[in-house]
Amino acid sequence: MSECVASSSGPARAQDALAQDFLQFVVDCGVLRFGEFKTKAGRISPYFFNAGQFDDGAKLGRLAQFYAQRLLQSGIEFDMIFGPAYKGIPLAAALAVELARLGVNVPFAYNRKEAKDHGEGGTLVGAALKGRVLIVDDVMSAGTATRESIAIINRAGATAHAVIIALDRQEKATEDGRDVEHSAVQYVQRQLGLQVSAIAKLADLMQYLQQHRADGLAIDQQRVLAYQQRYGVTESQA
Repeated sequence: MSECVASSSGPARAQDALAQDFLQFVVDCGVLRFGEFKTKAGRISPYFFNAGQFDDGAKLGRLAQFYAQRLLQSGIEFDMIFGPAYKGIPLAAALAVELARLGVNVPFAYNRKEAKDHGEGGTLVGAALKGRVLIVDDVMSAGTATRESIAIINRAGATAHAVIIALDRQEKATEDGRDVEHSAVQYVQRQLGLQVSAIAKLADLMQYLQQHRADGLAIDQQRVLAYQQRYGVTESQA
């Protein structure tokens, strides 16, 4: 088992113990890195969440446990799971497996980006979309993937009901190249009417960095704080 998976227990470091354990996990796995990274919006971010680094069975299994724990804590009700191509596909499958292990067996589906012209054809794979659908993704940057998922789900006659993500960056979205005062998550909540739950948020990351300043993260804390002050949104804006 990977070393980063073994470090999943221990005392809570902040109010949200699950978020803090998750952040320790993603730092240990190299999924969450600090430095200088260009975002889709053209910003230079002091941190980067690379879900592609969940690259073995042990990491993906532990990630699914975090998703399932947060989902069950949230109280969100749903009938099935949808994973948008491409990163959402393994996330949806892993979450469905973990929920079944916990006694909550639900169907899941995902989409292809290109329609298949043979066999069963179409762009959808897995269970038929119906009822209240939970969308699973890693990070919501602009909300584009979520809007595309909603359109797919609606066309199938189902209801896009909620979204669960790994990390809420809690930063201003961009529209037509300019910053707006709400985040992508807040847009999905306010304008599209979906519930959104995240395993951890930027506020949790700030707590994590504060408590790990002595571990060589003091400079990273300052950089993330400056980024938050420039681009961040607050819960009160939701």
